[in-house]
Parts: sequence; structure tokens; C-alpha cells
Amino acid sequence: MLAGLESGDCGELWNVTHPERVLAIQRRYVEAGADCLITNTFGGSRIMLARHGQADDLRAINQAGVRIAKEAFGDRVGYVLGDIGPVGAILEPYGDLSQADGRIALEEQARALVDAGVDAIIIETQTSVEELGLAIDAAKAAGAPCIIGSLAYDLSMDGTFFVTMMGVSPEKAARFVEKQGGHIVALNCGTGMDMIGAAKVARLYRKRSKLPTMVQPNAGLPVLEGGRAVYKQMPAETALGVPGVLAAGASIIGSCCGSTPEHTRAIRQVVEEFNRANPATNS
Repeated sequence: MLAGLESGDCGELWNVTHPERVLAIQRRYVEAGADCLITNTFGGSRIMLARHGQADDLRAINQAGVRIAKEAFGDRVGYVLGDIGPVGAILEPYGDLSQADGRIALEEQARALVDAGVDAIIIETQTSVEELGLAIDAAKAAGAPCIIGSLAYDLSMDGTFFVTMMGVSPEKAARFVEKQGGHIVALNCGTGMDMIGAAKVARLYRKRSKLPTMVQPNAGLPVLEGGRAVYKQMPAETALGVPGVLAAGASIIGSCCGSTPEHTRAIRQVVEEFNRANPATNS
């Protein structure tokens, strides 16, 4: 949005209409030290794109997103994660979207991303195991070389535990992703999900699953300004929580809402210091 996207417009369409702007953003993260880039395809399913009248361009939009992320790395070695977000409708029996239609939409997007050469599929901001399971199956059917299942957790009112909007606990999620055939169990976003919270969830993941863990917490807790959620945590403050996440056993660390390339730079610095001090772990 800082690059000019209007609220409510289709950001994924920029992959074909404004690729230079998307590339500039992706390059800033590479320059900040990111080893992984997530494609600009979060809302790239047919169901989501139909809301903007762009469903027929699904394959072109998703594959352009992959090309841009690859180009952003240039000559540097890096990993492109094909992003699949929620389909934007609730599955039956809780909602109106049938399992069959959900599966078709997810597999179509996954195939477009895999055919474009992603290194992994990341299924993000999930709140139910039903949709997450469909998405993992879709990624497997598409031949994804690596599948990351990432859930969004909210901190309970009393501040004692995390759970998704649909009532999924980290323990249940970790067991589910492993049983379903995912390769990495992850978290991103959610109310109250900062770096400190990410460490707590990562520990629960590690207790319940043998899978590697990935965390993408928000840049602190948001405050409301003019009806908008604003994240004010500075990069240095975000980085203070990284040692706790590393101690919890996380294998991949990133950031989500409110974060910038400078947050990535600060996180990267702490990770490099940890790797130098723990060469056996790094290997």
C-alpha cells in the first residue's frame, strides 16, 4: 500500500500490471538478508481473484509472482515460497463452500505455483484444520517439493494460551501438519502474536512434532489509530525476541504484519550471531 496500492484493490494483480513495483519491494528484503521470499500470491486462488474480476488470469498472476521473487534474488542463492492464503470462504458444514470446490480452487493455485518452479508451497494464515488439510493435499497433488503449514493464532483474553479463530491449538496443529504430510509447521500473524508469543508456540510445536518449525510473528501488538491497526514496534525491539525463538528451536524466522525490510535486517543480524556462536546447530 505504501507503494501505491489502493485499499480494496487486488494486490496480486500487480504481479502483471506493476511487476517493477513488486520487484522493488522483494529486492529490499533480499538486500536486508532474507534467504526466503514469499510470492505476492496470498489471495491468488480463483475464489479470491473472482472478487476482483481476475479469476481467468489466475495462472498468469501466480506464475508472474514466482518469476518476480526469483528475479529479486539475482545471483544470490535463495528460496522462493509460493504463497497460498485462505480461500476467503468457510467450508461446509460451517459455511457454504463445498469441500470439492475448495479442493479444486486450492489445487489450481498450487499447480500454477509449482509449475512456475517454487522451492516450497507455504499455506498461510490458516485457522481450521479442514482448510489446511485440503491445502496440504492440493500441494501434494501439485507435486510441491516442500509444504509449509502456517496457522494464525490469537492470544486468549487472560493471556495464558494461543488458539486459532476456529479453536485449533498449537499442539493439535503440529500433530495435524505432520500426520497430513507437511514438511514444516509454522505460525504467522494473529492477535497478540509477537516474537515472544512465537517462542511459546514454537516450543509447543517442538513438543508435539518432529517437523522443523517456522515463525512469522507481527511487529509487536497493534494500536488503533483512526480506525486502523498500526504496528509501532521498531526493528531493534523485534530483534530482542529472536534469541527466545531460537532457543525454542525454530528453524526459520521471519515477520508478518507491521514489519519492514529493516525488521528483517535486525532479525538476520541476531540469527547470524547465533549461528557463529553455535556452529554445530548451524550445520
